[in-house]
Amino acid sequence: MIDADKLKILTESAKYDVSCSSSGSSRQNRKGGIGNASIGGICHSFTPDGRCISLLKILQSNRCAYHCLYCPNRADADVPRAAATPAEICELVLAFYRRNYIEGLFLSSAIERSPDHTMETMLETVKKLRTEYRFNGYIHLKGIPHADPLLIAQAAQYVDRMSFNVEFPTEKSLKLLAPQKDKESILLPMRHLAQKRRAFAEEHGKHTARFLPAGQTTQMIVGASPESDGLILRLSEAMYHRFSLKRVYYSSYVPIVRHSLLPEKCTGLLREHRLYQADWLMRFYGFTAEELASPGENLPEEYDPKCAWALKNMQLFPVEINTAPLEMLLRVPGIGTLSAQKILRARRYCLLGFEDLAKMRIVLKRAKHFITCNGKFYGTENLSAVKTMLSLEAREERYEQLSLFSTQENYQSALTGQL
Repeated sequence: MIDADKLKILTESAKYDVSCSSSGSSRQNRKGGIGNASIGGICHSFTPDGRCISLLKILQSNRCAYHCLYCPNRADADVPRAAATPAEICELVLAFYRRNYIEGLFLSSAIERSPDHTMETMLETVKKLRTEYRFNGYIHLKGIPHADPLLIAQAAQYVDRMSFNVEFPTEKSLKLLAPQKDKESILLPMRHLAQKRRAFAEEHGKHTARFLPAGQTTQMIVGASPESDGLILRLSEAMYHRFSLKRVYYSSYVPIVRHSLLPEKCTGLLREHRLYQADWLMRFYGFTAEELASPGENLPEEYDPKCAWALKNMQLFPVEINTAPLEMLLRVPGIGTLSAQKILRARRYCLLGFEDLAKMRIVLKRAKHFITCNGKFYGTENLSAVKTMLSLEAREERYEQLSLFSTQENYQSALTGQL
């Protein structure tokens, strides 16, 4: 059994990877096994019904042969080192599961000795966990760049999700800050896994596919290199289309490691937050990266990306709430996906007025500047005043945790997002 000191080293070393949350897996449980890959999601996050789902987040080893400048586990770092055997990881997962500490595993590793050796060890771990220990629960495996494609493909057969972290938007920054990595070593296995997943789904049917049932994710560090938000969003958009990624995670740079090539100050969480908002608009609202930010441009901090787009395109507004198509309703600040569907349903039976929108809980203090109701406009035409009001509103925004006793409405909001 793994001892407490080793456990502390390997779990502390794993905390810097943020791409471990999951929207869940439809992995079929086997009779006689233990654990459950919940559809609601197994992650350090809140499910739509308010439950907090946890997984064990650990490195197989933090003995790294690579010299990534931003990484606290890099080869020349003066930190405690440890490695766990496949049997130790498996026994730990089962022990934690039986104590109801976790419902799944996120397994990553530093590059110990070589990429192939590291991938072989991780493959042995997940294979043993599935076959010998009969663990049905959720497993997210961090892929190793430069590892043999056959090892990666074999590992994908035993896990629910895999992730290869892009880290930086350009090859130049990647080679400068992580000299032993290159773009192809990260994107190529992502492409191969996406192709295999599509082929498996076509052969066995989408509803019975068991090859990476929870898909792939990746992570980018924001602020450690000079790339703009526009460039970051373009890369995210391309990966969503080409690799059918479930999520791109954005990690705001924190100067844990000091180096002349790295910034001395934190990037700040607001930039990270704006990227997540823009990412959400691309995934659920039909926006493109080009619409949200130009290649050399950062997202504005004063207000969210949807408001910023609307302010740049005031020639398209106001829109009539009773006739506007769904695509345009979704682009109105203050109207989310759920609210837009409510409007479409309600206006089949009557003309909607401003008071009807208030009953639908639409954010009218934001939306009123971009809509008309029965031809009536309730906002202000002074663009400077609108910008000021939206900026002040953004500063006052408060984000609340979902209620434990969820309603159907906030369940749908959690699934689709409301911006």
